[in-house]
Amino acid sequence: MASSDSTSTLPKEKPFGNYSDHKDRMISPVTEDGSVDRMGKPAVKARTGNWTSAVLLLVNYGLVTFAFFGVGVNLVLFLTRVLQQDNADAANNVSKWTGTVYIFSLIGAFMSDSYWGRYLTCSVFQMIYVMGLMLLSLASWLFLVKPSGCGDGQLKCNTPSTLGTVLFYISIYFIAFGNGGYQPSIATFGSDQFDEMDPVERHSKIAFFSYFYLALNVGSLFSNSILVYYEDSGKWVLGFWISAGAAAAALLLFLVGTRRYRHFNPSGNPLTRIIQVFVAATRKWTVDVPSNSDMLYEVQGKESAIVGSRKILHSEDFRFLDKAAVPTGEDMHVQAIKNDPWQLCTVTQVEEVKCVLKMLPIWLCTIIYSVVFTQMASIFVEQGATMNTNVAAFRIPAASMSVFDILSVIIFIFIYRNLLVPVMARISKEPKGISELQRMGVGLVIGMLAMIVAGVVEVERLKRVVVPDEPSSLSIFWQIPQYALIGASEVFMYVGQLEFFNGQAPDGIKSFGSSLCMASISLGNYVSIMLVNIVTSVTSKKNSPGWIPRNLNSGHLDRFFFLLAALTLIDFMAYLVCAKWYRCIKLDNDDRQENLVTAL
Repeated sequence: MASSDSTSTLPKEKPFGNYSDHKDRMISPVTEDGSVDRMGKPAVKARTGNWTSAVLLLVNYGLVTFAFFGVGVNLVLFLTRVLQQDNADAANNVSKWTGTVYIFSLIGAFMSDSYWGRYLTCSVFQMIYVMGLMLLSLASWLFLVKPSGCGDGQLKCNTPSTLGTVLFYISIYFIAFGNGGYQPSIATFGSDQFDEMDPVERHSKIAFFSYFYLALNVGSLFSNSILVYYEDSGKWVLGFWISAGAAAAALLLFLVGTRRYRHFNPSGNPLTRIIQVFVAATRKWTVDVPSNSDMLYEVQGKESAIVGSRKILHSEDFRFLDKAAVPTGEDMHVQAIKNDPWQLCTVTQVEEVKCVLKMLPIWLCTIIYSVVFTQMASIFVEQGATMNTNVAAFRIPAASMSVFDILSVIIFIFIYRNLLVPVMARISKEPKGISELQRMGVGLVIGMLAMIVAGVVEVERLKRVVVPDEPSSLSIFWQIPQYALIGASEVFMYVGQLEFFNGQAPDGIKSFGSSLCMASISLGNYVSIMLVNIVTSVTSKKNSPGWIPRNLNSGHLDRFFFLLAALTLIDFMAYLVCAKWYRCIKLDNDDRQENLVTAL
């Protein structure tokens, strides 16, 4: 058999691996990106991972999403109709809950990267999630939805009991904890099923994030079109039990695939590594950084000092941190080098910190978009509830309008992958068509347009108010464009975020990279709460009802939407500056230029 480095004499049939014309090299039968099977050995490609495992995880995620939106999409109406809260309080409580869901993603990412690994993290948090849904179903059935069928917009519920209210909040925050901890791990775990050192699997890994977001929207499509109808008509308990059943089925499906999954070993506490870099750099504040980066400290050989991580090449950003990797006389003792990273860090460890610092400005610029996005689950629903929701004898639930957001996502994912990418690839000569940074910028612009359209619709809605306490005669279908624009913006912004943060995060903090997308949504919800409170406080003085009163017919919700559009425009300008400045991560012995992000 010919040697693998003698490509000209390779035989036509090879018993081991697949021959690829990419770089004219033999493709290994086992993974080369550091992933292992459940026994801790290099994963055999034919028996693990790839689309067999990925599809299982996509279906799992779709069911989890179905269950989540079965609760979340109608939550604002449950609060106003069953718990009898006013519009502003209900919108803020939904934002608090949604924000908490995604802030918990940081806890899940930390446990996944540091100690548990992706598989165990997904399993544990899904169990918590199922418990929360079952408790919510029981609390609603036994204490809150009284009399049965109340909260349909016609039959008023009894004043909620203290015990029922307490159990309700405990249950929804159990759901928040379980779903939040699960989300960043499942996104990264799914991408782990593809070996990015294999050119075929590498392409599949890039495509996975689009299908991941598609699974999210297919799951929410069924909950938004089916469960939302039953809940809006007063069948809250039935909707919640169906959500609990879907989550339990998702957990069982996840466990079924255990034998086929590929895993990455956890890399230890990243917070400790980050602190070590700053401490070591501070200790050597007066040390000069050599102009030749080869003089900086790095372990020899293929293995990285960070368990389970590939080495990262030196970059010129944040050069003051390079002081942590400058060897001095006292560092040259072998034991000091091996055992005291508080004194001397490797280039890879320093670059891991640099990667986090470089991603943060991009991440901060996505928060305003999340403020825009979160209006769909609160203010959009309240706006729709004050419009004409009747079609013949059928009443359309206001929350079900988010179906048009989901359909828009599905359509635009198809347009993006099958039309836009091939066209842009031919124009730009880049396989991806447009970079993740460019994609996120487009999402910001479309999100801004959605707020402008929502403001125009509100102006028209107010013009058609005949009776002050009755809904406007303007059809709820006027909301379709704003929902559709939000959906289009998600394809560019959130899928771009998943690809960007996962691709640019070092191996040791991959789940953290995925959690940044969720954390953006979390802070967006908290900023939305703050913004609603400020707007309500400032605009409701001197006996004025304000922009967002209990009765929206006496308010100016249009001005709130236009304010969000203006803030998004300012944010987009800041984003352009950050995207121009960004430089991508470079892994050692990694010539995958097509996988690197090109800045705007």
